[in-house]
Amino acid sequence: MRTTVGIIGAGPAGLLLARLLHNAGIDSVVLESRDRSYVEHRQRAGILEQGTVDVLRAAGAGERMDREGLRHDGIELRFAGRRHRVDFPALTGGRSVMVYAQTEVCKDLIALQLADGGPLLFEAEALAVEGAETDRPGVRFRRGGPAGAEAEDVLECDYVVGCDGFWGVARAAVPDGRTFERTYPYGWLGVLADVAPSHDELVYARHDRGFALLSMRSPSVSRLYLQVPADTDADSWSDDEIWAELERRFETRDDWTLDRGPITQKSVTPMRSYVHEPMRHGRLFLAGDAAHIVPPTGAKGLNLAVGDVVTLARALAHRTRGGSDELLDAYSATCLRRVWQAERFSYDMTTLLHRAPGATPFDDRLQLARLDRFASSRAAETDLAEAYTGFPIG
Repeated sequence: MRTTVGIIGAGPAGLLLARLLHNAGIDSVVLESRDRSYVEHRQRAGILEQGTVDVLRAAGAGERMDREGLRHDGIELRFAGRRHRVDFPALTGGRSVMVYAQTEVCKDLIALQLADGGPLLFEAEALAVEGAETDRPGVRFRRGGPAGAEAEDVLECDYVVGCDGFWGVARAAVPDGRTFERTYPYGWLGVLADVAPSHDELVYARHDRGFALLSMRSPSVSRLYLQVPADTDADSWSDDEIWAELERRFETRDDWTLDRGPITQKSVTPMRSYVHEPMRHGRLFLAGDAAHIVPPTGAKGLNLAVGDVVTLARALAHRTRGGSDELLDAYSATCLRRVWQAERFSYDMTTLLHRAPGATPFDDRLQLARLDRFASSRAAETDLAEAYTGFPIG
């Protein structure tokens, strides 16, 4: 099997890259180890930056997003019983974000790929990237089938793009890379609940008992999070305990209340920051979680992946139209500038809102002072709003 661009992984990064390449007249093949149902139902991010929204619309993947997604023009910071709203459009010249789950983005892109894009092979497990240093790299993969009847094949390409996450084969095929990492001593206990959100925008709450986040997946489904120790077992929390703790951490001085409903899903998300440099080796390029991971506090993970593949698609289109390798050679450096700004913002948001084990009263007062700065300084508030709604792509 042969193609111009071999893409490992059918998450949002791989699927969007395939769509962008198709629109540019470049053929590709996507290899995905899981089945279609798994890809369309794995719960991940839900906040799309303005730039991501614009890219999806331009790629022809925005119709359902615009119909069903929830535009948000701000967030609420909650601390010491106070409530402060950050108005994105007023601070950024009109930018906003969209609440639209990653699962839905994947569904839309899969439908487009199967309708008019290149091959999208589910249950095709990438085993190794071969010949990345040559002009004919390949991906050795195994096709699904009855037990014992799997068949190996090689996808020959001009370029390989690893969108297969931290544990995928692509990152492991980049020799002598440098890694930068921080692991946090807490995680998020996240729940889905069949109840209308108790606020029409996201609420980020700093509390002496720990961080809490009020989010949503739709007008009738709430997504809520609690800071918990990193080794927490989600099943060790009863539904009543979760709701009671959420109510404590979201408490305000006014009459705001948190509505309860049936919890349909609960899990614990670990918190880490990670960057792999460079994001390229020969004709192998890394994108998304294969190259970088951010804690979810800043809602940057999916959006960083979009920035990667937009930058790469632009460079590949330039090259295949007779241009030089200049943009491809600059891919890693171009992406990493944006990556490190997102890492900085996500780290700042995480340390601003979470109470670290062993935190002192001095640490607590510093957090409150930083939050009060957002509430009293338009300059500080603008910096937060610009970062939250998205750094420029490319």
